Amino acid sequence: MKRIIVGITGASAVIYGVRLLDLLTQFDEYEIHLTISDSGVRALWEELQIRVNLDDFHLESLIGHSSDRVIYHHQSDIGASIASGSFRTVGMVVAPCSMGTIGAIAAGISRNLIQRAADVCIKEHRKLVLVPRETPLSPIHLENMLKLSRLGVVVLPAMPGFYHFPKTVDDMINFVITKTLDQFDIDTNLIQRWKENP
Repeated sequence: MKRIIVGITGASAVIYGVRLLDLLTQFDEYEIHLTISDSGVRALWEELQIRVNLDDFHLESLIGHSSDRVIYHHQSDIGASIASGSFRTVGMVVAPCSMGTIGAIAAGISRNLIQRAADVCIKEHRKLVLVPRETPLSPIHLENMLKLSRLGVVVLPAMPGFYHFPKTVDDMINFVITKTLDQFDIDTNLIQRWKENP
């Protein structure tokens, strides 16, 4: 079974992390390791009216159903499996990824488990996909993202496309989720992909 890490931070558009997690539970070949920051908890409540308790976490409160393939790790657990490079994974997605998290990762600072797990992916040369949602971008933001990109990190801003003719907000969310999972060669068939005009 393949292992993939999902981190949810307090950037706006926390729906991306929830949708990503929910979708990944549909793929039997993946074991999902989940960690959520304190600010992620606040964003979940303020944007989606989803209340989660990091100290007494229940997956159903986040995605509406359980899954024995989702392993939850508290954001302060520095002894968690995903904090170690010897724990093999295919990589990690942080969605949404706050600029504070990007700054910490770019500086090699591990103040919580999300940042440490990302640091592990970089040092072990594993796939790390960051999904920032911020606008406008300051020179600090841009420099941090450029630094990470040069290290091989995939910086995948939550910028939906429109060539698939989205009709709903869900369509635009699905575009970003599709682009995110494409990085791991996971095909979801959520959107109509680009086709050249005949």
